[in-house]
Amino acid sequence: MANTVLIVDDNPDNLKSLELGLSRLEYHILTADGGPAALERLKNDDVDVVITDLKMPEIDGMEVLRFAGQLTPPPDVIVLTAYGTVESAVNAMKQGAYDYLGKPVNINELRVKVDKAMAHQSLLQENIYLHTQIDKRYGFEEMIAETQEMQNIFEQVRLIAKSKATVLISGESGTGKELLAKAIHYNSPRGKNRFLPVHCAALTETLIESELFGHERGAFTGAVSRKQGRFELASGGTLFLDEIADIPPSMQVKLLRVLETKEFMRVGGVTSIHVDVRIIAATNRNLQEEVDEGRFREDLFYRLKVIVFELPPLRNRKADIPILVKKFVDEFARENQKPVHSISHKAMARLIAYHWPGNIRELRNCIENTVVFLDKDTIDVEDLPPNLQETDTSSDTFSMPVGQPLELIEKQYIQQTLMIVDGNRTKAAQLLGISRRTLQRKLKELGIDTG
Repeated sequence: MANTVLIVDDNPDNLKSLELGLSRLEYHILTADGGPAALERLKNDDVDVVITDLKMPEIDGMEVLRFAGQLTPPPDVIVLTAYGTVESAVNAMKQGAYDYLGKPVNINELRVKVDKAMAHQSLLQENIYLHTQIDKRYGFEEMIAETQEMQNIFEQVRLIAKSKATVLISGESGTGKELLAKAIHYNSPRGKNRFLPVHCAALTETLIESELFGHERGAFTGAVSRKQGRFELASGGTLFLDEIADIPPSMQVKLLRVLETKEFMRVGGVTSIHVDVRIIAATNRNLQEEVDEGRFREDLFYRLKVIVFELPPLRNRKADIPILVKKFVDEFARENQKPVHSISHKAMARLIAYHWPGNIRELRNCIENTVVFLDKDTIDVEDLPPNLQETDTSSDTFSMPVGQPLELIEKQYIQQTLMIVDGNRTKAAQLLGISRRTLQRKLKELGIDTG
């Protein structure tokens, strides 16, 4: 139970007095008439704050304090000492007590200490929640894929996340470059610090230097105060330079210097500023071609491409479309409180057949739009956007990139066949040239969910 206080004292009169004195705080109050009872309470109840006497038979207050410190999350402990000696209180604080109070207890002072401890617990719980949300949103378990190429990328990301190396991510717009950059950051030792994105294409040549490096007051017209740049703000964390190919040549020189020296000066400044920033850059262009055409510095290119990831377009990883669709359907049904939980085989076939020029971003937007307007539990072809309703699936072709595991190819081939026949297993078995029993066995072996 939230906002719960446990009072521990082997003296029944003291226990009753403390319980009565704290009742006006409107917290849920539990009591324990000694150390053994306190340990049982802590094992079986969710406690936020413990108030315990130090001097008790069998199990004393220090043992209660040590036991509480082993819980996850640990409650804050306020110890009460009747001896008036600083030594016992200091020893308890060294063992992890949140605060202490001498006896006889001033109930008003105890109320203040309990309120502070409860506020501290709320802050700890909020931090735990935020980190949980970060892990959920940016953890590797959210980067779903079945194609071997994407699995290889995920495995490589796990290996390099903890390093300090500069990373270059290339791929078409909408393939998930920023999501991959965030996964690298939040699964690295820098994950508790800032992840700052800079969309280079959105900044003019006159603004980008101030945006990256900051400026001093009076450095130019309109600079009425000092401003910290993204490099300075991201120190200790990660700076994500999206669309890096759009950085103008004059800034490429300055960026190269920062990557080499870890130092820069604000616009209008005279003092060098040292930063510890990991750089992750992304581009939807071929940087080698940009170098060959003289539009991008070769030395900066090689400084950026220490570790390189190239994300494939969605049309080359169609085996991932069904699981991405399921993820997005579940996400938007939950967000919009819709009853949607499935998609028909024919609708899925349309999604797989479509070429997705906008990649995962376009797929995500398509599913969100569909779910928002739906008032039933299953997405059918007629619920999809008009351009998808007209997608040609008559050729019934099946293709996958070379180098995929045979098991994955077999799984996707069976799935697509089922979609063509709208889930009819007898027809699917006939098209596949196998018995219905063999098809049933393969569905089970390959983990194919046919709804």
